[in-house]
Amino acid sequence: MSQTANKKLYVGSLPYSTTEDEIRELFEAFGPVESVRIITDKFTGMSKGFAFVEMANTDDARKAVEGMNGKQLNGRTLIVNEARPEQRRDRAFSQEGGRGGGDRWGGGQSDRPRRPRRDFN
Repeated sequence: MSQTANKKLYVGSLPYSTTEDEIRELFEAFGPVESVRIITDKFTGMSKGFAFVEMANTDDARKAVEGMNGKQLNGRTLIVNEARPEQRRDRAFSQEGGRGGGDRWGGGQSDRPRRPRRDFN
């Protein structure tokens, strides 16, 4: 784990049918688990195949990474490592469907100049 140890873990390559209770049970073997959150698609509600587990302390988190990374769960090899800090998302990016804001057609997003408009009178 990094110099500034983190007790929040990323758990990837999860079978889509895995429940939060199953994940909690797996990680409690390494110490108390504060929270488990499976990330789901906002439209379908289906699992995206990864979760975040927050352990009670950094030593337990380190043990969980060492003990669970590379282990098999229902035929899938788990990826377990320290979670990266959350990054603030650009408000325009999330509200404009990923275009990063700008006008309706995404103008101003490119470094190249726009062509002049042709009028068809």
